Amino acid sequence: MPRVLASDGMDKSAIEQLKSLGYEVDVQFYEPDALGDALKDYDVLVVRSATKVRQPIIDKAVEGGRLKLVIRGGVGVDNIDVAYGREKGLIVTNTPAASSNSVAELAIGHMFSIARYIGIANATMRAGEWNKKAYEGTELAGKTLGLIGFGRIGRLVAAKANALGMNVLYTDIIGPAKDEVPCEFCDVARILSDADYISLHVPMADKPILGKDEIAQLKDGVFLVNTSRGGLIDEDALIEALDSGKVGGAALDVFSEEPCKNEKILSHPKISLTPHIGAATKEAQQRIGAEIVAIITENVPV
Repeated sequence: MPRVLASDGMDKSAIEQLKSLGYEVDVQFYEPDALGDALKDYDVLVVRSATKVRQPIIDKAVEGGRLKLVIRGGVGVDNIDVAYGREKGLIVTNTPAASSNSVAELAIGHMFSIARYIGIANATMRAGEWNKKAYEGTELAGKTLGLIGFGRIGRLVAAKANALGMNVLYTDIIGPAKDEVPCEFCDVARILSDADYISLHVPMADKPILGKDEIAQLKDGVFLVNTSRGGLIDEDALIEALDSGKVGGAALDVFSEEPCKNEKILSHPKISLTPHIGAATKEAQQRIGAEIVAIITENVPV
């Protein structure tokens, strides 16, 4: 009987389906120093964001000769040393389409939050304050949204933003989109200078995409949204720009350190915060689970 370890959990329906097909499924989180040895007894590892599958873990796991497949339930795979795993004979894959719409909707939701002060107004009202005059917001309609990264999620954000009446610019290392997209391809420099909102949809990079130098080039009062990867925005430079008014507001679902412990980030009134919940919808988790089941049954049959 093939054994599956879902170290960061998995949708209940997917677990039940795998068990009905003859797989044994364990849901248990292992610390890094124990994960490699534990994997010697499993055929499949399924992770989300919490579990990091690095070279030492892979080395330990393959010693057992049993592990065949590693799946990231989500879009990015930067918490897995993918190339190294494949060199060691493992199949390493993800579920890129399943959670895209959920992340795109959260990005749009955060734009509304920072445009209309929804988060801070909620908090101050609960503290007994009635700051109606302090929260004069702006509309999204007519504003320019700049998308850095134009994969599945970026395209969905573009479509939703267009429906709201926003003008959309985008840039991507692949170049202009080949299909008809009602938005304009440009370079990063134009997005930095012209966009009223900037939303990031790229993998983790060696350094921040928006560091101190890039933030200096932004349009005054710009709003920044990051539902992609922590570290893409220099958090210290962001705080400085928010305090000076260079950046009008920011929305963050991901952070350099998770859980986030940066008090300046956590307490800043111009930041809308969520705890890395881009894919945390019932629909996305069901789609991710179904895709995981399909991958497992194809590559590690009973």
